[in-house]
Amino acid sequence: MIIAETERLLIRNWRDEDRDLAFEINSDERVMEFFPFRRNRAEADAFLERVRSMIAETGLGFYALEDKATGAAIGFCGLARTDHLEPFVKKGTVEIGWRLSARFWGKGFASESARALLVHGFETLGLDEIVSFAVHNNIRSTAVMERIGMQRVDGGDFNHPGVPDSHPHLQRHVLYRLAATEWRSARTV
Repeated sequence: MIIAETERLLIRNWRDEDRDLAFEINSDERVMEFFPFRRNRAEADAFLERVRSMIAETGLGFYALEDKATGAAIGFCGLARTDHLEPFVKKGTVEIGWRLSARFWGKGFASESARALLVHGFETLGLDEIVSFAVHNNIRSTAVMERIGMQRVDGGDFNHPGVPDSHPHLQRHVLYRLAATEWRSARTV
């Protein structure tokens, strides 16, 4: 099932043949620089199954990105509930997030897919706002957030409850948000 399409990408459900990519991005030191863990093959397969189940159950999740020119899966981008982050974000809030194979960095794919999913989130799903967050010094991710029109929330920085104390340098996160009204206003300018 295709969730959205851009000039260069299909944003779609995961397929069994995407398992190699899921392992690649979840085990690559560069891609996972701001995460406290790397996944082995079995853990990456389990991650893929959790994501597929989440999409099947809720329609939300991290969807596979396919390069239309080659048919290759290059990473993921998606919309997911952030209820696990209360009280930092309100219940029912949806986040946008992405992760690409390092082979595809620097080509604008993260911003392109994220913009398409903002359209999907605000127009198709009728969301009031979408948030995103990253480790405070993850410049690549925060640059994408800013390119797609998100604003950093004043006083919104938080220590991510899912990051263990063994990785204090990864605990502090910055929070960005975009309200549907702001997004619509920016599109009409």
